[in-house]
Parts: sequence; structure tokens; C-alpha cells
Amino acid sequence: MAVVIASDLAKDMAGEPLLRGVSFKLERRDRLTLSGRNGSGKTTLLRMLAGETGIDGGELAFTKGVRVKLHDQRPPRDRDLTLRDYVLGGCKELIELEEELTALEGKMAEGDMGVFDAYSRAQTQLEHAGGYNWREGVNSTLHGLGFRDAHMERSLSTFSGGELTRASLARALAGDPDLLLLDEPTNHLDIESLEWLEAHLQQLDAAVVLVAHDRWFLEAVGTSVLELEGGRSKFFKGTWYGWRAEKAQRELALGRAIEKQEAEIAKLQRFVDRFSAGTRSKQASSRAKKLEKMDKLTTDPKDSKGLGFAFKPPERSGRVIFELEDGTLKIGERTLLHDAEMWLERGEHVSLVGANGSGKSTLISALTGKRELDAGKLRRGHNVNLGLLAQHAEEFQQGRTVLEACVRATKLTPNNARSLLGKFLFSGEDAEKPLDGLSGGERQRLSLAILVSSGANVLILDEPTNHLDLESREALEAALQQFQGALVLVSHDRALLDAVGTRTVALEDQTLHSYVGGWPEYVRVREERADAAKSAKQAKKSAPAKAAAAAAPTPAAKPVARSKNEQAKAKKLESQIEKAEAALAALEAELADPSAWNDPRSAAKSTERHTEAKKTLEALYAQWETVAS
Repeated sequence: MAVVIASDLAKDMAGEPLLRGVSFKLERRDRLTLSGRNGSGKTTLLRMLAGETGIDGGELAFTKGVRVKLHDQRPPRDRDLTLRDYVLGGCKELIELEEELTALEGKMAEGDMGVFDAYSRAQTQLEHAGGYNWREGVNSTLHGLGFRDAHMERSLSTFSGGELTRASLARALAGDPDLLLLDEPTNHLDIESLEWLEAHLQQLDAAVVLVAHDRWFLEAVGTSVLELEGGRSKFFKGTWYGWRAEKAQRELALGRAIEKQEAEIAKLQRFVDRFSAGTRSKQASSRAKKLEKMDKLTTDPKDSKGLGFAFKPPERSGRVIFELEDGTLKIGERTLLHDAEMWLERGEHVSLVGANGSGKSTLISALTGKRELDAGKLRRGHNVNLGLLAQHAEEFQQGRTVLEACVRATKLTPNNARSLLGKFLFSGEDAEKPLDGLSGGERQRLSLAILVSSGANVLILDEPTNHLDLESREALEAALQQFQGALVLVSHDRALLDAVGTRTVALEDQTLHSYVGGWPEYVRVREERADAAKSAKQAKKSAPAKAAAAAAPTPAAKPVARSKNEQAKAKKLESQIEKAEAALAALEAELADPSAWNDPRSAAKSTERHTEAKKTLEALYAQWETVAS
């Protein structure tokens, strides 16, 4: 049964049409991603579905009793609540179900069995949310989004803007919705929380509609795409990248159709110009009327307004850009890094990853010379021209307008600065925009313009895709892929890490670990390491039972005609099995150490040792079974 059916929806904004003819149907486990430029109506459509704004045409039909939850970028209104109370405030329906079940149980205890059907329905609804243990699921959601037990009783007024956004997301997820509406849910999430959210949405028994700029997230979660363009919608059944391929084919076909029509128009116009007077004037007049009635095929003028730039070929630096030895970084009494080693060579593109708060931005400050190490050595190479893109771009933007800030930072003439800004969508009057009124995306584009003109041969980028739309992210990705200098990239955009990074440095356990390869290779090694640690933990738990079983007398078997040699061989194999089991448990405990997986060589060696140990044990078991039988 469909959770919601949208039929021919229409919406006007300020008297102008925003949406027309929007239609789709969603069932449980459908996950619809909305695509469209800023201002195309994505957030408005979410609020129409949530009932927060009306519809001006068409119809929305919801299944009876549907629970709808919306998460958007608006912060919580009541900041006096604790985090726990705020999130549980989104679960009123579940609390009411508990109260209803208690009341119905009382009636049945009094002998009123006429309420049994109502009790069964309420119980089924509560079971869908986890039964009477649903609050444990709420705690799991909060933990998955990066909150800890110590946060639960804190007032919302003590949290940062990013933490409040995550709290809003937790509130929407916790209420066991039938229809979940998510507007930029990936904002302010680190990679660990992003992966948790992906897995959660993939198994969620609800219909989901979401808007996001994280391409990896969209591909992992979405099952269909609703494209909003020019007020109209186009539905695509399939993944996000599947839709992108289909859209590219449509655009290519449209381009060919436009070329064909333009050739036809030129042919007709030549005939009209040549024969408008004379014996063929009637035919010329007929063709002129055909020209007037022809519907001209065109592309959207906004299609040509895309971010497009490239970094200048940088000057050659020394082979080693910088080298960190025994590095220690602290904030107050808290140690972020100790005994850390890191290096960067000419032309390398390194991804720096780690949980929020682990110290990535502090490390960048040290690498760029903005702060000193608390211990250790940092050596910088020859002819290093460093370009930094920080999270808080406004620190580097001085002036009244975009143009003035660009001129001051780049030392370009106003005309050359305008030419540069045009590549970053600041054309004409946009270059005169006051800095105070810029959006986050506009500030980020200005910072990129300044960085591109710097001629840096080493780039250090801290969350460069913040506030950028999908098209701008892809333009940045293309430019960084072609950049010939060295790069250190900090980002939660895994599609960017995958496309750009050639080596991954992970900030784990208060130190740095280097992994050869990009994001997928790092994930593979990380998962193998986690599996080894899990196996070691299980082996440790089962070791006492195995030891007890080995020490216990062997149950008497049915008499069989076995020679003394066979009996001796079986006894020898039992001893070998006991030793092989102990060796495997010891090896798995050893492989739980992250250093066993630091690089591809050690990772491959660790995998080979583990495989060989398991094969040895399996072979001994097979021999023993043969002898014992």
C-alpha cells in the first residue's frame, strides 16, 4: 500500500509559479531523492508533504494514520529542554500508544474483551517501533549520530549549531515515522555518523524523501530520483548515478535535436529571403508562416551557468613538502596526537580522515605554521608555496564587496579580478555584492577564486565542499584531479575523497596511520581490521570453554576395531588441534592491533597469516575425523 500519492501538485511563490504537475507515489522502503538547482522548490515540496505549507493545486493522499517526520535546517525553538527531552518530544505517538495499551489492558482485565482488536492494532504499531524497548532504539540513534551518554541531560542551549542540527535529525528518526522527510541530513555529520545513517535508512521500514549534496550518500541510499526543473518534475526509478547517466543522454539528445532544428530554420530562412518576391513568393510566404509557428527547442539558460575553473600549473617544489616526526598536539590538558609521523611528497594527493573532534583542523594549523607543535619536529621542504582553504573562510576575506575582497587578496587589477570572479559565478553586479550579505556557498566560491589565483604548489583544504551545490562540487573535483601540485584534503565528501585521494592518512587512537590507496582501499583495510578484532574477541571468550572441553575426559565411544597405531595417531592429532586452536586465538589477538594493517604489505601479510592458520586447523580436524571414524 502506498504511504503517499502526489497527483499533479502545484505551488506558487510570491504570485509566480514554482511547481507544476508534480506527481509520484511512495511505498514503504522507497527512498526518493530530490534533484534540482537552488530555488527549484525542493525544500518547499518537503514542507508541503509535511503539511507545513499548503498546496495550490493537485492532491496529496496519505495512508490512514500515517506518521510524518520532517528534518530541516531550522534549529530547535525551545532551547531550555535537555537533549533527551527534545528528542523524545518527537515520539509523542509512541508514548500515547503505551498509554493506550495500558488503558486497554485495564479494560480487558475487567472482562471487556470488546477492546481486543483495538489492543492488537496498538500492540502491532508499538512492536514496529521496537515494542516497550523503543527508548533503547532512541539511544542507539543518538549514539549513531555522534552523541554520548554525557550529552543526554545537557540543555540544548549549551550545544553548537551543528550539534543542534544533529539533534533535529535524531528527533525525526526516533519517532518511528511512516514517511521521513530529510533536508540536508548529512550536514555536520562525520564519516562514521554518515555511514551509520546510510545503514539505518537502508533498513528503515518507511518511505523516505531526501535532499542532499553528498553524492556518495545519495548513491548509497536512494532508490529513485525526482528531478525538479523549470517548475516541472521528472521521475526516474533507479540510483542517483543511474539518473545522472540518463540525464546526460537526454541532454545530448536535446543538443542534437537543437542542432537539427537550427539547420532546418536556416534552410527555411534562406528560401524566404531568396524568393519573397517573384514567381515563388507564395511558397516563400508559406515557409515564413511555418517559421513563425515553429516551437523553438532551447536549453535552460541556467544550464550554461556552472562553476568552471582550473588551477594554474604550479612551480616545482622540492621532493619532500613536509615531514612530521614524533609529533604531539594538545588542547589544554587533552592530547590529540602523540608520537605521530606524517609526510607529503611533491605531487601527492593525501586524504586526511578522522572523527569529528579528533584533531584534524588542529593538525592542519600546525602544518601551515599557524600553531606550534607541543613536541616533535616538522621539517618543510624547498620552494613550498602553500595555499590554505579553511572551514571559516570569512577570516581571509577583507573588504566591503566581493570585488574589493578579491582585489585585496589576489593583488589583481579590478578588471582581471572581475574576469576571475566570473568563473566562480560572480558576474556583473554579483561582483559588487556586499560581503556581509553573502551566503555560505558564495563565501566558499570566493575563497576558491582567491585560492586558484594564488599559484600555490601545495594545497591544504579543510572541508572545501561545505555549502557547495552538486555542480560546484563536481567542478572542484575535476580541478583537483588535474592539479599537479601536492594536496592535503580534509573532507566528509567521500565521493571527493574517492576521486582525488591517492593515499589516506587516518587520525586514529591519538596518532596517525598511513594507508596506500584512496578511500575504498582504506575502507577495505578498516573492515578487515574490525573483522579480525571481532574474531579475536570471540576466540578469547570461547578459549576457557575450549580449554575445559580439552581437559575433560573424552566420552566413551562405541568399541571399534582400531589398531594401536591408529589410536596413537588420533591422540597425536588431538594434541596438534589443541595447539593449533591456541595459535589461532593468539594470532587473532595480535591482529587486533591496528599496526598490523598500517599499509598494504603488512595488511596482505596479516591476511595471509590468518588464512594459513585457519587452513592448518581445518586440515587437522579433517585428519582427526578420518582417524576417529
